Amino acid sequence: MFRGKKYTDSAKQIDKSMLYDTADAMALVVKTAPAKFDETVELHVKLGVDSRHADQQVRGAIVLPHGTGKTQRVLVFAKGDKAEAAKAAGADFVGEMDMVQKIQSENWFDYDVVVATPDMMGVVGRLGKLLGPKGLMPSPKAGTVTPDVAKAVTEIKAGKVEYRLDKTNIIHCPIGKVSFGPEKLAENFNALMGAIIKAKPAAAKGQYIKSCVVASTMGPGVKVNGAKLV
Repeated sequence: MFRGKKYTDSAKQIDKSMLYDTADAMALVVKTAPAKFDETVELHVKLGVDSRHADQQVRGAIVLPHGTGKTQRVLVFAKGDKAEAAKAAGADFVGEMDMVQKIQSENWFDYDVVVATPDMMGVVGRLGKLLGPKGLMPSPKAGTVTPDVAKAVTEIKAGKVEYRLDKTNIIHCPIGKVSFGPEKLAENFNALMGAIIKAKPAAAKGQYIKSCVVASTMGPGVKVNGAKLV
């Protein structure tokens, strides 16, 4: 795979065989981010679970201490007072069937998170095939199906992130921007890893955190010592 000169220069500063402490890893990620724009820093954690089994799912949400550096656009399915409360909390789009029709007819996806009140899930359920593959389907576990939509919107705007396993038992989640600097990134990293460790399923056997890598959008991955986190 061809890599640009900037990436190659960055990669030379990282010891591939080394498991770095959190603080050192964050400093390296910031130092080796090669792009001119403010890159997003992502955490990739491989877990020793089998996501095919319902009792080994790892999923949840947490408000990062310093947010993600990205303003999330929120679509809320609610009616009456709940809809008004969602608007007041800063939701970008609020509606009912009108939003369902817009998504179905226009293939409209100009939002990052979808929140719904429980009574609207019958309506939102019709969008399962469209929202599901994009990871946008609201769920009680992620706190996006809730009677208190205003609180959900406030938390999302404050930097709430959802973490969930993919088919290869890896969690991919943003922990901020390069411009945050190593200290804020480390605090966000520790908060997210703490939540993932707490979410360990009872059915999980053996080593829980198999590997833990942080990387900026265009930069090389830095391995973090997962054994020190558990």
